Amino acid sequence: MKILAIETSCDDTAISLAEYKSPYSLAKNFKILAETVSSQEKLHAEYGGVFPSLAKREHQKNALPLLIKIAGSLNLKKTKNLANAEKGIKLGKILERNPELSEQLAKFLPKYQKPKIDKIAITIGPGLEPCLWVGVNFARALSFYWDIPLLGVNHIEAHLYSCWLTPKPLPKFPAIGLVVSGGNTQLALIKKIGQYKLIGETRDDAAGECFDKTARILGLGYPGGKEIAKWAAKFKKPAYNIHLPRPMLHDKSFDFSFSGLKTAVLYDFKKRDNKTKSSENYISEMAKEIQDSVTEVLTAKTIKAAENYEVKSIILGGGVSANAKLRLIMENECHKRGLACFLPDPQYTADNASMIALCAALSPKAKNYNWKNIKPRPNLKING
Repeated sequence: MKILAIETSCDDTAISLAEYKSPYSLAKNFKILAETVSSQEKLHAEYGGVFPSLAKREHQKNALPLLIKIAGSLNLKKTKNLANAEKGIKLGKILERNPELSEQLAKFLPKYQKPKIDKIAITIGPGLEPCLWVGVNFARALSFYWDIPLLGVNHIEAHLYSCWLTPKPLPKFPAIGLVVSGGNTQLALIKKIGQYKLIGETRDDAAGECFDKTARILGLGYPGGKEIAKWAAKFKKPAYNIHLPRPMLHDKSFDFSFSGLKTAVLYDFKKRDNKTKSSENYISEMAKEIQDSVTEVLTAKTIKAAENYEVKSIILGGGVSANAKLRLIMENECHKRGLACFLPDPQYTADNASMIALCAALSPKAKNYNWKNIKPRPNLKING
């Protein structure tokens, strides 16, 4: 079974081709044949976060070139121009929201034979709606033109299983899953593959969003998570008596809240003189305290959930799971309690299409859709 997967939920355009035999023997039977991604990180740096209309434009521009990039693995074979007026009209209607992409595909598709793939998997949510629409419409167009079935994939669920894009034993269930990124912070009880109960989520800012906003306050670059981690690593000794809150650390729920942390950073920053604000010592001390606050809260809540539900494994996913401090303390806390801790390879913590392909192969929640009726679900939850 070969799956072509497409991911456009935020600011990375990604395409992957994978094949599998038995979805439950992942180390042996799931294989990535080709994967490619186009990052918009530099484009959004001046905004300190993702600018949706710009992201949409870049997805439209990058989707087909990325497909062409893996044309060899797809075994796309040129043919005589097979332009079909009726197909062309339908293609235009499918892509009426994406005129640039429509024009590209109208020229490209008639020149090639249908590739030998069995499914097309597409992220349907959660994510930024304008971005999701580009990917969904691109997948719809390919599904229609090539007559290949569509699978809709939950982006959060895919992050949970990104650990197994590099060979690992499957976890013992039940497990606790933490997906933490720029747009999402969700804690789920995983009863088995495809069965989830959402037990906690952020009430305001996601952890990655908090990193972005606090980095912007300090005058650091984007994405904030990388910048905060980089400056935290420069910390030598305390000099400014910075003590940030650990939001909702002792709250009985498994929810998170990071907007207050951002506000505390802003208040501390405003009370400092200009010389202090620009000093490396202050920035590194503040960055360390921000990182400590976020990672301590994430770990404590996750471990608390693991103990409450008496699980055997903890699984991390999402961009913030690349943070070395979070990985270290989560592994240490799991080791103390005899819990298995599953972390994705750093290269698969960010949004990627290979995790979408894996989720399509692995999860019974990956739903079959007709190209006529699939739509994005920007607010989709892990249990949706």
